[in-house]
Amino acid sequence: MSRILLCCLALICSNAFSQPYPSKPVKLIVTYPPGGSSDLMARVFGQKLSEVWGQQVLIESKPGAAGSIGMEYAARQPADGYTFVVGNIGPAAVNPLLSKVPYNMDKDFVPVSLISTGPNVLVVNSAWQVKSFDEVLAYARANPGKLSYGTSGPGSVSHLSTEMLKNLTRANMVEIPYKGGVLAVQDLLGQQIQMIFSDALPAMAHIRAGKLRALCTTGAQKFVLLSELPTCDSTVPGLVVVNWWGVLFPAGVSKAIVDKFHADMVKVMQDPVVKGKFADLGVEAVSSSPAQFGAFIKTEMDKFTKLIKEANIKVNP
Repeated sequence: MSRILLCCLALICSNAFSQPYPSKPVKLIVTYPPGGSSDLMARVFGQKLSEVWGQQVLIESKPGAAGSIGMEYAARQPADGYTFVVGNIGPAAVNPLLSKVPYNMDKDFVPVSLISTGPNVLVVNSAWQVKSFDEVLAYARANPGKLSYGTSGPGSVSHLSTEMLKNLTRANMVEIPYKGGVLAVQDLLGQQIQMIFSDALPAMAHIRAGKLRALCTTGAQKFVLLSELPTCDSTVPGLVVVNWWGVLFPAGVSKAIVDKFHADMVKVMQDPVVKGKFADLGVEAVSSSPAQFGAFIKTEMDKFTKLIKEANIKVNP
């Protein structure tokens, strides 16, 4: 009887460990507030992953400190493949260069895939009479210290874009940091600030409604969703900063799970519906191998290390 019992137990254990991944709901951490680009992208591909897996993908928002709070939280999750995070340029590549963050990108995370890229758009309140990027610069030079701009916090593209602008033009402007671009756009609508380099999504509806005026975009080429706008680089040469997003696991997740997840993620990012919905959010859906994404993060960190040094960019501790 004991041998039969042991065989039965072994069979039960074997079945338990051979269950296909994922065999239960998966948690997706978003490092910025609900309603922003990161959140909406996560909901789009999270829903598609749910369809592929037959399991729920549960969105959990952990905003704050320009994404660093969510990254720290993600790094502390179990390495069982049932928690992953959407990281972007700020918390994944720049925050660690600007301040002491409670996570290490090399040691605490496993890169899986880049998922999207997209420029920001410089917007002002339509009540402000400036009609071009040149006029913004003229105002800043004539009124040193009086032009206030919003950012999504240290390391965000909105922060980097404006710091790059100040470094290239020596304009004297005042930063007002927020926990996310949606909040900054709300204050821009209320005229508490005068401009922001915003993700396309939070600003697009207000641009179309005539409440905000778009002046230029931060990509190296014109932005397909606002093709009538010039690039910011055409006014201030060298002013090019592009946002990006990717998915990462906490360190320690098995290669088998990473490979399975990556294969499903690539399939999702190539789906025409996902590509269309990402385009509606102002970004291009892409994918990469884990090795390519890891190398990309290192390249970005090298690039912004140079910018931070040249521009003497500092943040409050």
